[in-house]
Amino acid sequence: MDTLLTRKLSNYVSLSSTDRSLLAKLLEPPRIVEPRVDIVEEGEDPRAVNVVLDGWACRYRQFEDGRRQIISFLLPGDCCDPYIYLLDRRDHAIAALTQVAIARIPGASMAELTARSPALALAFHREALAGTAIQREWTVSLGRRSGAERLAHLFCELHARLAAIGLADETSCPMPLTQPDLADALGQTTVHINRTLQDLRAARLLALKGRRLTVLDPDGLRHLAKFDPLYLHQTAARDASRRLEVVKL
Repeated sequence: MDTLLTRKLSNYVSLSSTDRSLLAKLLEPPRIVEPRVDIVEEGEDPRAVNVVLDGWACRYRQFEDGRRQIISFLLPGDCCDPYIYLLDRRDHAIAALTQVAIARIPGASMAELTARSPALALAFHREALAGTAIQREWTVSLGRRSGAERLAHLFCELHARLAAIGLADETSCPMPLTQPDLADALGQTTVHINRTLQDLRAARLLALKGRRLTVLDPDGLRHLAKFDPLYLHQTAARDASRRLEVVKL
């Protein structure tokens, strides 16, 4: 069974039909979570791995006074921390930004799955490492990129991630994020985000309409963002055999 999860994992390693079948069988029946509702709360016992089958979600931390920092965006096919079940408590919450279909893989089942399939074990390890690399790049953005560079970089990243699972074409992709979402992710105010969006539109770099992003000048947007997709580690599947041989050694 081909899902967006297997499609994403296939960017890291080639999966056999047996691997895909094993993974599909372990996914519990999905549940629907409405927009702006928590999928999991901070402090919960993480006994299972959550997988986004459809819709957009985010990881976040929130202070008692209401201030929120979005730590990362979770897209269709994303596995919300494949090894979270090894911890005692969740150190962040996950919320739906749109309507989300979420499925779970019990922690014990995930451990058994990765023990049975070297390819899936490697794929989930690479998924976790790629997630860490994205966090590093977000730290760079928050610390050193200007407001316009941050927003341009985020749009480049989201387009690349969606394209890797077949949900974007060369110049456009879904973009259901609100200006408050963007502000909470980029450490800025909604007023600043609004002005930056106007500047990017005026520069003929992008257009936003009907919850869809269109990149009018891909090279210009990447240049402004200083965007290099290397950190996403979307390695071609043809290199999978070599990586598996290394793991077996």
